[in-house]
Amino acid sequence: MTIDNFATFRVAACDLNGQMRGKRMPASYFAKLQEDGVRMPLSVLNVDIKGADIEGSPLLFETGDADGIMRPTSRGPVPLPWLDSAQPLVPMQMYLEDGTPFYGDARHALARVLDRYAARGWRVVAATELEFTLVDDGGKALKHVRDPRNRRRIDASEILSLSQMDAFDPFLSALYAACDAMGIEAQTTTSEAGVGQFEITLNHQDALRAADDTWLFKTLIRGLAHRYDCAATFMAKPFALDSGNGMHMHFSVLDADGRNVFDDGGPKGTETLRHAIGGCLAAMQGSTLIFAPHANSYARMTPGAHAPTAICWAYENRTAAIRVPGGSPKARRIEHRVAGGDINPYLSFAAILGAALVGIEDAMDPGAPLKGNAYGQDLPQLATDWAAAVDLFEADALLPRIFEPKLIRNYVQTKRQEIAVMGEIDEADHWKTYLDKV
Repeated sequence: MTIDNFATFRVAACDLNGQMRGKRMPASYFAKLQEDGVRMPLSVLNVDIKGADIEGSPLLFETGDADGIMRPTSRGPVPLPWLDSAQPLVPMQMYLEDGTPFYGDARHALARVLDRYAARGWRVVAATELEFTLVDDGGKALKHVRDPRNRRRIDASEILSLSQMDAFDPFLSALYAACDAMGIEAQTTTSEAGVGQFEITLNHQDALRAADDTWLFKTLIRGLAHRYDCAATFMAKPFALDSGNGMHMHFSVLDADGRNVFDDGGPKGTETLRHAIGGCLAAMQGSTLIFAPHANSYARMTPGAHAPTAICWAYENRTAAIRVPGGSPKARRIEHRVAGGDINPYLSFAAILGAALVGIEDAMDPGAPLKGNAYGQDLPQLATDWAAAVDLFEADALLPRIFEPKLIRNYVQTKRQEIAVMGEIDEADHWKTYLDKV
């Protein structure tokens, strides 16, 4: 789309928590956007979940809180269908004054990983399955959403229920229309195990575009729901006794001739597939903080509650952290099932794809695939609490091969500050911080 006939437009880049940070600008500036960019402090992409500066960050007073320059991504302007005042958004990414990509920009972190695949003549294609929950946030406590047809509060899950989708058809129909307007290829919708919970699958496509779509899609759903007398959240665990929200990421790798390097013509997949799985497993515990970045994230990671907690892989087994789905060998792929819906898509994609590439580079052996229920077996585990996850992320020896060490430092500082901030808030009120942000 163009910005013709719009008085203003927005620019935004993604901070380390997946939040949009940017400005609203007059339409007259759009012609200068590509050449001049938009100046904004580098520190803005490294604030905590409440939007506060990180104490002691080297991006602040140590360097004079210097500006970076935001420049448009290849995405171009997209509409924001949930706003009353029509205005496009131009997705941006941050650069240093000399034109170098800013190490603290999550989108650049993913692009850096994908460049390493490209150096091999490979291209990653990916898709996400996103779970979200419709809720009533109008009171002092978070409540289950009301059925729009009769205004009665929903009190039970409706797994794969068409009746549940009928109840929310106006919202879901508007969501598909909005996705179409924004260039987001939404695929199937299902009613999930949680009360008021749905899952939508986005199209399998170029990995960077898939991450862009996931970032925009989360913002779209949260904004659009308010037009339908409810709120939508990707919180990992909106209700303590209900199912949590996950984000499953599927990916395969194509060579220069378009062949899937995971496909051996049969159900097992290639040695390259196994090595990629080995890398994902090796990095998984240290990457827990990426997949479970908030205080609420750890309420989802409960054995037997459909969220993987054990570090293992399997064919066609949804209790495993890494699943290799069945189907046509041409579509052989890895499904990474660990992340909650509350993640930063760029960091999550970078962690998964970077780990897979390290596994391929080092010919890592993933061991034998799991048989049976992962929850009932003695297996290595993900970090079980937020503070432990921060320590593991900081100390992990593999992660500097995926992320810039300065980004690791920034992320650790951010999460340690958030641990202190959220520790001062009653856990029953954590949803007030997270609901519209993650």
